[in-house]
Amino acid sequence: MALLEVKDLHTSFFTDAGEVKAVNGVSFSLERGKVLGIVGESGSGKSVTAYSIMQILASTGKIVSGSVKLDGQELVNSGEKVMRTVRGNKISIIFQDPMTSLNPTYTIGHQLMEAILLHTPRNKEEAKARAIEMLKLVNINEPEKRMNQYPFEFSGGMRQRIVIAMALACEPDILIADEPTTALDVTIQAQILELMNQLQKELGMAIIMITHDLGVVAQMCDEVIVMYAGSICEQGTADEIFYNPCHEYTKGLLRSIPTADSSGTKLQPITGTPIDLLNMPKGCPFAPRCDAAMKVCIYNRPETMVINENHWACCWMNVKKGIEDGTITVKKGKEGKK
Repeated sequence: MALLEVKDLHTSFFTDAGEVKAVNGVSFSLERGKVLGIVGESGSGKSVTAYSIMQILASTGKIVSGSVKLDGQELVNSGEKVMRTVRGNKISIIFQDPMTSLNPTYTIGHQLMEAILLHTPRNKEEAKARAIEMLKLVNINEPEKRMNQYPFEFSGGMRQRIVIAMALACEPDILIADEPTTALDVTIQAQILELMNQLQKELGMAIIMITHDLGVVAQMCDEVIVMYAGSICEQGTADEIFYNPCHEYTKGLLRSIPTADSSGTKLQPITGTPIDLLNMPKGCPFAPRCDAAMKVCIYNRPETMVINENHWACCWMNVKKGIEDGTITVKKGKEGKK
């Protein structure tokens, strides 16, 4: 049985302008000890998917339908009392910005101990010892001294390490890392990713890595989900996504990555802007920005097509290719596998 199972999750924000369908039918599962990457540009629904799992949405946000099961236990509509036992204890999250994730008015020690006291049966002395142990684990020097310092006394990289220590203090089964390296320079990014890789192997936890950086995905992830406009457009193993992309959006993301041998050549950005989630198109959400879009893409939402047992995508181009190479036949206006 999967550790985490998300089925047909729909999350909306209800605003004065109307209903914003931020997550629209997302389904995936996560095995113990695996790393799942969720990629896509800003506004694709990555973070809202994570916040829906944790049920820490803004006041205007609501899970409209769907299921989120942790070890077989349903979390949707389970109530705040149940979620308090899950957050921090079974599922922890590292938020995007380490600069704002820590309270500037409390010491690092106070904030680490608060999480431990809240989610474990440890007393104050045991919580302090655990907090010092966690600071050592994430390579913070002089941890006993650091316990009495405030966030402003640390660099950005050190603050991110402290946030990771806080997230791991209660030994969660799942760690959600929401763009954990966005605010850091390249050298510190590499150190943080190496640290997370090391801790994941040592502690055996599962990780959901949310990012727009495909380099991070290549380094960290076993399986990858590509999201666009609140939906999953492609899913597969990291190798399948990188070496056999089957959705035009995924191909666009890969084309826009600078490489060592691309010096002097222009990058190929994805043209246009993300769609308005208040007015979702009838067909493929990516069609207005897709250079390969056909008439069917504008008026009909593509069905899920299985590429192989480890890979699927929602793109009409796969149907077109299948018809051309003879792996799909068309009868009475409907597509079907041979």
